[in-house]
Amino acid sequence: MEPSQQIAHRLREVILNGRWIANTNFQDQLSDLTWQEALEKIGSLNTIALLTYHIHYYIAGILNVLKGGTLDIRDKYSFDMPPIESQQDWENLKERLWADTEAFAAIVEQMPADKLGDAFVDEKYGTWQRNIDAMIEHSYYHLGQVTLIKKMIRQTQTQ
Repeated sequence: MEPSQQIAHRLREVILNGRWIANTNFQDQLSDLTWQEALEKIGSLNTIALLTYHIHYYIAGILNVLKGGTLDIRDKYSFDMPPIESQQDWENLKERLWADTEAFAAIVEQMPADKLGDAFVDEKYGTWQRNIDAMIEHSYYHLGQVTLIKKMIRQTQTQ
């Protein structure tokens, strides 16, 4: 498997369909959550909906660059989630995450191996590989949070 294909596979694993590292993925964790559960606040933790939005924000932003666009995302906006007021709003957010992740992975899969070492947008941001790897690691970090918050929500429902 080519390096670009391996990276694309890793991204799909954490978001869409993998079980290798965490024995779960975003799609698995979010599939049975209602919009009310996704918005449930546990102490000072972020909600599952907000973490989902946050991951999608970065995937969509880097996808824009992969498609030849500009890097328009900024950390300070990465938690500016529009209101979720229905199950349909929640489903739409998840569907955008799935679709953009697949589009992202499909483009990376076709990326020539030598491009992985090229500067991402500007040299100060490092290489394409570093940025894509960071997106995968960032996703695993928040997947752990989502998994724990979901367990906490479900525990309070059974008490």
